[in-house]
Amino acid sequence: MTQQQHFPGSSGHRSLNAPRTLEVDDVVVIQPKDLRRAIIGTSVGNFMEWFDLGVYGYLAVTMTAVFTAGMDSTWGLLVTLLGFAVSFLIRPLGGIILGPLGDRIGRQKVLYFTMALMAVSTALIGVLPTAEQIGLWAIVPLYFLKLLQGFSAGGEFSGASTYVAEFAPDRSRGFWASLLNVATYLGFATGALTVAVTTYVTTNVWGESAMTDFGWRIPFLIAIPLGVIAVWIRLRLPETPSFEIADEFQADHKGAEDSIFTRLGVLGVIKHHWKIVLLGMAIVSAELTIQYALTSYMPTYLETEVGVSNLNASLATVPILIIMSLSLPLFGHLSDKFGRRPVYLVGSISSLVLMVPAFMILQTGNIWAIFGALLLVAFPTACFVGLTASALPALFPTASRFAGMALMYNMSAALFGGTTPLFSQALVQATGNTYMPAFYIMFFAAIATVAIILIPESAGKPLIGSMPVVTSRAQAEELVRNQASNPRLDTQTMPLRVITTKSGE
Repeated sequence: MTQQQHFPGSSGHRSLNAPRTLEVDDVVVIQPKDLRRAIIGTSVGNFMEWFDLGVYGYLAVTMTAVFTAGMDSTWGLLVTLLGFAVSFLIRPLGGIILGPLGDRIGRQKVLYFTMALMAVSTALIGVLPTAEQIGLWAIVPLYFLKLLQGFSAGGEFSGASTYVAEFAPDRSRGFWASLLNVATYLGFATGALTVAVTTYVTTNVWGESAMTDFGWRIPFLIAIPLGVIAVWIRLRLPETPSFEIADEFQADHKGAEDSIFTRLGVLGVIKHHWKIVLLGMAIVSAELTIQYALTSYMPTYLETEVGVSNLNASLATVPILIIMSLSLPLFGHLSDKFGRRPVYLVGSISSLVLMVPAFMILQTGNIWAIFGALLLVAFPTACFVGLTASALPALFPTASRFAGMALMYNMSAALFGGTTPLFSQALVQATGNTYMPAFYIMFFAAIATVAIILIPESAGKPLIGSMPVVTSRAQAEELVRNQASNPRLDTQTMPLRVITTKSGE
């Protein structure tokens, strides 16, 4: 008895007992309004997560005075930066739990949970007791809330990038997925700008001690209305068509452990996709080290190693983040046109070439020179970040994509990304060499260059384990008409038993 295969069609799901060619009704057509809603719904979560990272990063010196009062200032700063690292060290646990859960119950449900947890934990930081009130015990509840944020983040970005990648049309996935990180950097810039405005207002109205007295709480409390809006938007998101099709198709492949249509979980991903996991981790590590050096560590570096005030550090960095965020769709579009690997290589090679000159320029202390140096750091960062949500989810099949992304991304974030501020500052203090952060970035860029060459190209192709995605029926008809001569169309990776015809048949 032949096993029936299920696939999408205009009149619901039909059955098929023999291989056949791809038909128009097999192609997923995403309406523009649904695509926009998917982008907005996922972006609010990344905005929220990075708003907190921006606030915490730009308040690092202030938070040191608030939560480690009485401790040596140098060690106090490291303790505060350790709080940043702690939130990343818990991310793999969040990914291990939330990733497979997202493959089993759906992307939308997990994204709703991560958003709610992130909003609550961020807001609670704003009401914590200080070291002046309970001594050095004040650092304990701070670390606890950073752990909750990290657990949430373990499913947030991997889930959001998976969601957007599955909703985006194949031809322009790079462009549409890049919009997710536009919100990321706008969130960080908003957090940094909020700190700058709060610092300016409180110090001018209440005096120099106002920020350590109460002003530091304000940016975190702003997360309350932002969180309510974000949770409401997430609640209204639909599930991705790719997940729904793969979920229905799952019954036909139960027991087929090595099938791309089978949910593998974290252990299965490690067993069957370990090479891809390692290559992806190499790329993500390079991306996150330069990303967090620019965003979260740079304010501390400018204050402690260059002698720039907190306000000027914020004013120098925020415009860079805004410019970079607005450039991300360009890099995403270029990856659609020329491929993911060429744009990635531009990022890794420019990281090797530009980092030392950039940090040399930073040491001048001139605000305009600093602005130019930050642009040099921002360029390779944009090359990496603009491709993250399109290139990385494409490395894994739909049935295990959330789990694969969560494992790969969060292991890199925990080991190398979130520890960048801590390790960079520790290297500077241990060696006395202010260029150590540049060398740290270059080390990971060199490894990433090799990994980029080895990963498969995914631009313009349907995601592994998913049907082709387009934005109109006309595009679907064109795709089906030209399927025999389309080198980017591999029907063997689709949740449908099909064959392509040869020209002339």
